[in-house]
Amino acid sequence: MQDDREKKKTHFDDEAEVYDDYIAKIVPSYHEMLEALVNAIPFGLAKEIKILDLGCGTGAVTRKLKERYARAHVTCLDAAENMLAVAKERLSDVGGISYVSGDFHDLEISGEYDAIVSALALHHIQTDEEKKQNYRYIYSALKQGGVFYNADVVAAPNDYLQNLYREQWKEFMRRHVSEEQIENEWLPRHDKQDHPAPLENHIAWLRQAGFIEIDIIWKYIKGAVFGGVRP
Repeated sequence: MQDDREKKKTHFDDEAEVYDDYIAKIVPSYHEMLEALVNAIPFGLAKEIKILDLGCGTGAVTRKLKERYARAHVTCLDAAENMLAVAKERLSDVGGISYVSGDFHDLEISGEYDAIVSALALHHIQTDEEKKQNYRYIYSALKQGGVFYNADVVAAPNDYLQNLYREQWKEFMRRHVSEEQIENEWLPRHDKQDHPAPLENHIAWLRQAGFIEIDIIWKYIKGAVFGGVRP
């Protein structure tokens, strides 16, 4: 499993500089998804809260968080050092941010955060058991009353919808990239590297981890924003 983590780290290190340019071209309603994620955090805009941006990438979510919650302290965590370097550069005009390079599970952060968010990162976790374990760890890292929301790729509950969503996704990408790129780059990359699970599985795993008030905040084609509260 360590080899798999290293491959993913290398992959995202290699594409850090171009990530923001292509992500909106291949993820339907990408910016709307991020807005839904940030808006789901229930705390007062002037409150000093601690937020963990899990798999922060180039810092797009953190910027939106700081625009909405100016007094929040956000920890940007990513295993890809080049991604963190880009985030630091692009967020150099924003205070109240710390940067951590490494794997989430290696940190000692029990009961530390008011909110944990993640965008387009956790679907890279390979197995269902690892996904369950990750939700348990996220739960333990939250304060009582803290929230976790995830904006991510999800699988459909049946083959018909899975094929429908795939065709809708391809139609969206055709507006921005070539058919050759779709067939030879993006679809093979998705099939090889991504491990999405159905939403109903995520909801069950969150509940098993201890979360309450679980909800699907937003959904479009194969993307969704969902999460819950630590009581």
